[in-house]
Amino acid sequence: MSEIPKAYEPHSVEEKWLRIWHEGGLFTADPKSPKPTYSIVIPPPNVTGALTMGHVLNNTIQDILARKARMEGREVLWLPGTDHAGIATQTVVERALKKSGDIRHRDDLGREKFLERVREWKEKHGGIIVQQLKKLGCSCDWSRERFTMDAAYSQCVQQAFVELYKKGLIYRGKRMVNWCPVSLTALSDEEVVMKEQKGTMFYFKVSVAEQPGVFLTIATTRPETIPGDTAIAVNPADPRHARFIGRHAIRPLPSELAREKKLIPIIGDEHVDFKFGTGVLKVTPAHDKADFEIGRRHALPLIEVIDPAGRMNPAAGADLKGLDRFKARQIAADKLRELGALEKEEPYTNNVGFSERADAPIEPRLSEQWFLKYPGVVKARDSIQHDEVSAPDAASAEKIRFHPQRWARVYDHWMANLEDWCISRQLWWGHRIPVWSPGPDTLSIAGSKGLDLEKFLGGLEERGCVYSRLPARDSGQSEGMAGEIRRFIAIPPGQEEIVQQLERLGFAQDPDVLDTWFSSWLWPFATMGWTGNPDADSGNETLQKFYPTTDLVTGPDIIFFWVARMIMAGYEFMGQLPFHNVYFTGIIRDKQGRKMSKSLGNSPDPLDLIAKYSADALRFGAMRSAPLGQDVLFDEQNVELGRNFCNKVWNACRFRQMQQGEVQGEIEPALLMADDKWVLLKLDRAIREINTAFCEYKFSDVTATLYRFFWSEFCDWYLETRKATLAQTGAGKSNILAVTDFVLSHVLRLLHPFLPFITEELWRGMGYAGDMPADQGGKTIMFAPWPKSLGDDFKSHYGLDESQERLIELRNAFIVQGRNLRRTANIPANKKVKFIFQPAQPIVPEDVEILKLLLGAGAIEIAPNFQPGKHILSIRHEFGALYLPVEGLVDIAAERGRLEKAREKIQAEIAKVSQKLADPHFTGKVPAAVLEEHETRLRQRRNELAATEAGVKALSD
Repeated sequence: MSEIPKAYEPHSVEEKWLRIWHEGGLFTADPKSPKPTYSIVIPPPNVTGALTMGHVLNNTIQDILARKARMEGREVLWLPGTDHAGIATQTVVERALKKSGDIRHRDDLGREKFLERVREWKEKHGGIIVQQLKKLGCSCDWSRERFTMDAAYSQCVQQAFVELYKKGLIYRGKRMVNWCPVSLTALSDEEVVMKEQKGTMFYFKVSVAEQPGVFLTIATTRPETIPGDTAIAVNPADPRHARFIGRHAIRPLPSELAREKKLIPIIGDEHVDFKFGTGVLKVTPAHDKADFEIGRRHALPLIEVIDPAGRMNPAAGADLKGLDRFKARQIAADKLRELGALEKEEPYTNNVGFSERADAPIEPRLSEQWFLKYPGVVKARDSIQHDEVSAPDAASAEKIRFHPQRWARVYDHWMANLEDWCISRQLWWGHRIPVWSPGPDTLSIAGSKGLDLEKFLGGLEERGCVYSRLPARDSGQSEGMAGEIRRFIAIPPGQEEIVQQLERLGFAQDPDVLDTWFSSWLWPFATMGWTGNPDADSGNETLQKFYPTTDLVTGPDIIFFWVARMIMAGYEFMGQLPFHNVYFTGIIRDKQGRKMSKSLGNSPDPLDLIAKYSADALRFGAMRSAPLGQDVLFDEQNVELGRNFCNKVWNACRFRQMQQGEVQGEIEPALLMADDKWVLLKLDRAIREINTAFCEYKFSDVTATLYRFFWSEFCDWYLETRKATLAQTGAGKSNILAVTDFVLSHVLRLLHPFLPFITEELWRGMGYAGDMPADQGGKTIMFAPWPKSLGDDFKSHYGLDESQERLIELRNAFIVQGRNLRRTANIPANKKVKFIFQPAQPIVPEDVEILKLLLGAGAIEIAPNFQPGKHILSIRHEFGALYLPVEGLVDIAAERGRLEKAREKIQAEIAKVSQKLADPHFTGKVPAAVLEEHETRLRQRRNELAATEAGVKALSD
């Protein structure tokens, strides 16, 4: 045992224990261990990212789960890693190169040289977030850190692609996608951010060809796409327009086309909302997702009028050709006005999709892409536990349990409405699609070598490749090799010789890369070395020991893009679910309820908070404000509270050490006083509450219980009541120290998952590690046994029963009300006063001393028959009555006036809060935490009002 310094210096402690943990390999998982397993994989942050408050919340929860599992005697693998973040990383690097003047476009460098620059960027910036996570105290097995673009992981991605391609689940086709005209790539829905935009609604008319002089009015926000319209649609149930179905309209743009080329059909489709706008819809199948579906239902032609860069192509007409799409919008409106077709313009606000990374409006666009028909759908749909059962029961039933459970319904809805996944991206940074196609000279090269191409390609399948021959129309192309057939050969990893053979024949690899999510959906097993080879995988000790994982901690915003896909991948490639529990964090908001963002300036830098308060303080503050299933209202005061709590733990341990005596001595049952038994019962209750909260993934409830027990019940009550006895010597003091050590050793272990640094330091400093086996707390607290509730045998041996607990509770509540008497009379806490006490039942001298100590009394007179007179404040309680004569202590008139003013102020505040809580507009829109804060404030003010009114009455003549 070493002496605990007077002041807690968190930064030196954190640096010390980080070094010990990492140098000792204490986070390293052993797949040969006979212990039961606990495993969790980190949601991989972007490789070039930096720590945010979202990362703090997510990774603190994971660390809490991992550290608790170690203390429960499990072999823990918390597997870390980073994601290559295809479009995000490429955008950042490309922007930096443009800013430095090195390029105007990535084509200036070419693919390979550009990728060299990206790798240089990754090496320079890629380790930042990993170091920051270590600083937070994350106990990952850093020896197993993975990166989605490392060689072994890339082979997993390639193998998964080839397996799915072989099953016919991956295909190439022309479909409507989200297109970024700046990054020149398809985007997933997750990469599109909706932003409210102020625009214009243009009303224009089209003539019904068969009825000269009859017009239909159409409302649109995009007149520049009129040249791409191939139909006008109305709802068959619309009595205004149904009669026009089967006729034709004359499209006004491009204006230079002959009349017969402007004729487009008027069709009936139930998709048209005849209550919106005019009830007449222009259908542009090549530039609108909903219109594309209408086009498919009615076999409409497709006319593309906007090119990949967002500029109008020749099909848009002479007036618009070559213009940026937004410039073309106004020109198109002017042209309609010139033709007499524009009826009116109105301001219009709507939501527009923007590329998350390029911050440019996306363009719905027809594009030839690679698509995946989701595998394992049936099993994935049935994998979620919907009944209210415990997590262990769900695991034994081979079900996945969501926390909170309501997200299961969201998952079900998405799984019931699956669409094929566009897995290709027109980027350079990422996993290049492992498919090779012949070039224009392939047939002649093969002929010159006397090679039967079909036989050669078919023979490659014996070596694990997948060969497919598709008609050009199926691949979405107007023509293929030899004008009729397109050939594709998918190559598994480790076949470089085949690649070289194909490239000598003029084959070229597909230029696109895979969607970043295609690599991350394999994360739970690919990080453990999965290869797709059954023999190799069955001999993989890590995979066999730690898969499936126990928990996943993530945000609900990626329940579709990541969670659901991982579940499907788990069933497809591993034959079982990937995890047993999914904990969904809330969105972190500021205390005004606004989502944190750089633009609002309300998002603090976690490293600044660590520097100011400590990593433990940040962790504790984040968890205290993170209730299950609710958004997190972040307030820096919670981090400050975390720091104060750490100081309280430090000072309590130092106080115990200063009493000297034997460390963790034997508790003698016969010497236990009522307060000793009370604190042991309170500890038992706290352990039970904490373990229940952990089972329910209610981490903020755990912190609330820890805070209440340690600060209030142990420090404010137990230690304060024991100070009088601790000032003495003998067996009584030794027994109190034994009880104190028993409680503190349990508290430090309960706190360790939340406060890893300070608990390590105090566990060693208090000497609690001394007699423990090395692997059970002797070396580090992280392997000390997790506290169990005190059993019946323990309670019986030490004479613990709830009747004694109730008596102490009554006394403590009585003391609180007695302190309020001083506060009501405005008597300073350090001024000794005389109280008169009428006990409700016989009282022992020790309790009188405790009352005197905790009330700050100079004297306490026991007067069973006391009759109060004027100017005496009093309380009546089940424990007894307490009187405080204030004559001569305060200015009676002045104090009465002060209390009357205070009463008016409290009444006004009660009225204000009550009015808010009675307003459904307020209660219906504020977060639950804000509502609870107002309700608590109202209860407190009402209690204050009752005490103040009693004081006014007592001080009245």
